[in-house]
Amino acid sequence: MVALVGTTITPYMLFYLQSSISDKGVQVADYAAERLDVIFGSLLTTIIAVFIIVSTAATLHTEGILVNTPDDAARALEPLAGPYARVLFGLGLFGASMLAASVLPLSTAYAVCGAFGWERGVSRSWSEAPIFNGLYTALIAIAAAFVLIPGLPLIQVIVATQFLNGLLLPIVLIFVLRLVNDRDVMGEHTNNRVFNIISYGTTAILILLTVALLALSVLGIG
Repeated sequence: MVALVGTTITPYMLFYLQSSISDKGVQVADYAAERLDVIFGSLLTTIIAVFIIVSTAATLHTEGILVNTPDDAARALEPLAGPYARVLFGLGLFGASMLAASVLPLSTAYAVCGAFGWERGVSRSWSEAPIFNGLYTALIAIAAAFVLIPGLPLIQVIVATQFLNGLLLPIVLIFVLRLVNDRDVMGEHTNNRVFNIISYGTTAILILLTVALLALSVLGIG
């Protein structure tokens, strides 16, 4: 459950969203449209995730099919796609991988350069932002080399990284909520009461999940 939360409300997206809005030079007049864009994207992502879970449960789970490797997932599509199952799954996995390979290193580069006050931005040239572009490129190369390790259990690695996301998320959210309610930083754009109730409630639930998980791990349960 912690991994599921970690892959739904990912810490890196919090960094990416704020940084990309700043990088694009969004003005105050555009905030309403930007908020609508974020809400629509969040809802669409959740709806897609629900369909994935439901369709997987209705097909693979009912047949007792376990997916431990990408090859297992591709084979599960054979009743639908026949001999093209692996090609279909490979294309879907490639699309998702390209998205992740672009956004995750970019989020890290944004966060690191922002923390140290270095020039950053996807429109900046190498001479204008050498550390940002160098870090972004290096992270993509390191990630590509890592996933090409022979015999690496990719699905287990994916679950482990989302599990780590879930553990780190409450810490990130606490700092984000402190910032978004700081009038010296946000001015009149601080959170209203409704958003604070939702935000703090979500953070409290995540903290309880994390504490419960750590307690169960220490006690050796599960």
